[in-house]
Amino acid sequence: MRQPGRRERLDAARERDGDTCLWCARPLVGTVAATTDHVVPKVKGGPSWLENEVAACRRCNGERGHRGAVEWLEECERRGWSPDADRLERVLVSLAAAIAERGGQRRARPHLDAQLRRLRKRGLAPAV
Repeated sequence: MRQPGRRERLDAARERDGDTCLWCARPLVGTVAATTDHVVPKVKGGPSWLENEVAACRRCNGERGHRGAVEWLEECERRGWSPDADRLERVLVSLAAAIAERGGQRRARPHLDAQLRRLRKRGLAPAV
């Protein structure tokens, strides 16, 4: 089975989530370029699967770097932006389910579990 390429995954993420940046809610049209942002960063073992990717503007993706998703969500809130915590929750839960089904991702699991715990502490994510 062929894995979709980066452009296909970005298009699928935009179709799934809409055309706004997850982190700042800017519309991803015109001069605001859409990029693929890995919710669990690749350096922390995050796979290049649609379940781990969201559409984000280049500014947010670049400034986030390798920070955890919940840490960056909180930073975006401090800046007065409107991050989509519900969308983040859906992506993290979907990724956990995909990893449980497909297996592997040994390095990503601890980081993913920690992000879900932080969301639960904030009262945003159900126990999985």
